Amino acid sequence: MLSNILKNEKAIQISIRIIEVFIKLRETLLLHKDVSLLVEQVEKRLGKQDQKIEVLFTYLNKFMEEQEKPRTAIGFKRKGA
Repeated sequence: MLSNILKNEKAIQISIRIIEVFIKLRETLLLHKDVSLLVEQVEKRLGKQDQKIEVLFTYLNKFMEEQEKPRTAIGFKRKGA
């Protein structure tokens, strides 16, 4: 690259630094790709949890409606009472 043309120590150091920067850039891109995949997985899990929570509230509402109905008394009844 640059060091092949200029043939001095400074050009060699710059060429090495350019390669290091590109390597770091590639690693960063791969890291962000991994992070984005993890975020997608978490979003999918949360989506499933949202559905489960919705079902739970539906059942709770049904139980609350049942509790609002008057209950029949149970037990023994005395004569004359």
